[in-house]
Amino acid sequence: MQKNILAVCDMEESYAYNFVEYINQKRSMPFEVQAFTNVEKLAEFCQESRIEILLISDKAMKEEIKSLNVGKIIILSEGIYDPNLEQYPSVYKYQSSDTVIREVLSCYGVENIAVMPGSVTRQATEIIGVYSPVGRAAKTSFALTLGQVLAREKVVLYLNMEEYSGFEQLMGCTYERTIGDLIYYIRQGSPNLFYKMSSMVQSINNLDYLPPSLSPMDIQNTTYEEWMTLLNEISKNSSYETIILDLGDGVSDLYALLNECSKIYMPIRNDVMSTSKIRHFEHILAMWNYEEMIKNIRKIKLPYHHVQKTGKAYMDELIWSEMGDYVKELIRKDKKKSDEG
Repeated sequence: MQKNILAVCDMEESYAYNFVEYINQKRSMPFEVQAFTNVEKLAEFCQESRIEILLISDKAMKEEIKSLNVGKIIILSEGIYDPNLEQYPSVYKYQSSDTVIREVLSCYGVENIAVMPGSVTRQATEIIGVYSPVGRAAKTSFALTLGQVLAREKVVLYLNMEEYSGFEQLMGCTYERTIGDLIYYIRQGSPNLFYKMSSMVQSINNLDYLPPSLSPMDIQNTTYEEWMTLLNEISKNSSYETIILDLGDGVSDLYALLNECSKIYMPIRNDVMSTSKIRHFEHILAMWNYEEMIKNIRKIKLPYHHVQKTGKAYMDELIWSEMGDYVKELIRKDKKKSDEG
């Protein structure tokens, strides 16, 4: 994929290079990131290449910058107000690199017209579903473990589509915007959906995720067509190789979305009631002519895992728990089966 260029210009050399090194490690980043520590080198670069976004420190900002081949200028502020720069959006320099880049992409996505990424020259994005009609089957713990393990080798996005995800409580944080905001943008026909999405993406242990919706009604009222608009936007314009859909029963047109998945992992339990629910689900699939979907369903019996921590510690422990071992072996077997097939 030919990416547009985001340049960082800061005379504090360690900041500029450390920032760019960190951001370039994020394989889902929709820009190629370049670092400059003086305006002269930046100007030379602009003679040969266009910079779509220039993130420049307030100390480095000079009058000649305005004439360079740059799409949008954003000031990297140290917190000191400069009235001469008030026409430019700004982000605070001394915060996490992830927060800086989210704010930069948010500023960029506000524009009515944006230059989209180049065409993605790779295989189609794989969509994996995780769903079960059986409750208390460790479905989300499995989906998060699966995402983290796959993210060691692939660029993976996790989407929680449950009515009650519990993510803010689990992660101990508050999300300014969620997947519900993206659905709102879709309904409004808002431009630059891809960059707005990129400005919301969070990451933990290389696994990217969009903050889940806070309102159950956001999930219940989102149509199949709206979900597909989002998924197609991700597949078309991002670097994600795999999307994991953690699906709950509140999703409208659930079966239609499951039908879009090339693979569906279904956690099950051994008791009579759970077995009856699975049979009921399969009966409905047959009634509604989704028999082919059954071939893509992989029923799995998950091991018990005892993780009491929250936040990043919870995610870390998932990888090294019995669940982590189970998922690693599951992926190994699936890969071997795929290679043999």
